Amino acid sequence: MNKETIKKFRNIKTPFYYYDLDILNSTLDILKEESANSGIKLHYALKANPNPRILKQIADYGLGADCVSWNEIDAALKAGIEPSEIVFAGVGKSDEEIENAVKADIFCFNCESIPEMEVINEIASKQNRVTRIALRINPLIEAHTHKYITTGIEESKFGINTWELEDVVKKLKDLQFIQLIGIHFHVGSQITQMSVFQSLCSRINELQEWFSSRNAPLRVINIGGGLGIDYENPENQPKFKEYFSLVKKFIQLKPGQELHFEPGRSVVGQCGSLISRVLYVKPGSNTLFAVLDAGMTDLIRPALYQAYHKIENLTSDGKKLRYDVVGPICESSDTFGKSVYLPETHRGDFIAIRSAGAYGEAMASRYNLRPLPQAVFSDDLQK
Repeated sequence: MNKETIKKFRNIKTPFYYYDLDILNSTLDILKEESANSGIKLHYALKANPNPRILKQIADYGLGADCVSWNEIDAALKAGIEPSEIVFAGVGKSDEEIENAVKADIFCFNCESIPEMEVINEIASKQNRVTRIALRINPLIEAHTHKYITTGIEESKFGINTWELEDVVKKLKDLQFIQLIGIHFHVGSQITQMSVFQSLCSRINELQEWFSSRNAPLRVINIGGGLGIDYENPENQPKFKEYFSLVKKFIQLKPGQELHFEPGRSVVGQCGSLISRVLYVKPGSNTLFAVLDAGMTDLIRPALYQAYHKIENLTSDGKKLRYDVVGPICESSDTFGKSVYLPETHRGDFIAIRSAGAYGEAMASRYNLRPLPQAVFSDDLQK
């Protein structure tokens, strides 16, 4: 952020999310080039950030959508994403959501249980539509990330366990209004160890042979999302080239199969910052407290996941001191960072909490009856 941009922040009520569209477009350029080189189809995971302007930009780049609610599907459609590019995931789809998605004729449902398959079949039969599904399989792979965002292990609520697959394939023969077109995986989020994806590829190869032996052809292999970003260095782009190259090297596709990905955080994470003002600086027993007007209601990741975000003082160049950077919410967990070294900080200084484009605005709440933060885009400040 340059000085002219920061000056314009003075006219905007804080806290707010600032989105740098140059960073978003640069990320999308790299993502589109690397995926095209690898012949991979992309479905953006809306749960990361469904802001309409960001979603429209992503749609304009030709990405599909990975949705976990009907409202997300509706948002994707309004942004211009075709139903044929939308997948519907989630362990708890309601009957109404399924009815709407069947009617919209989306690309497929990522199914997570036999009971869900039965419900989709029943609803599809009432509309006399054969509906496409992929089976979300729990690959029993440790993602080496926070336990709240690990989804591919046995005790997870997500997915179908491999020991259930025999019953699933048998059940499919009785469900005349659903068509199995593929298998789907998602082992977790914010994965930075590429070996996790290599292990997933090996597991997929094993399962491919299992389905072939049951005469269950698969057109789609959906490897899900999970690629992490560099929170310590917000200027760094995600490692798309390394990621796609590794998968293409180790996965063994059969003739006619499509490889699908569902990136979310890696698309939008680095383009967004939460901008806040300092309300007070107060002494503590071992540190200084910088109390912001932004709190866990605006960005919950540090409180929920103990997540790290780089914190910058945008308006001070004094000597560096140690601060606990906290918010105004009546919870002790309302802390953005402990023992953070910042230039000497004063009331009214602007603070940027970086790499907040994913799971920031999307997870904001009105706890303590606080207003939701607004979104400001870089091109808004150029007018």
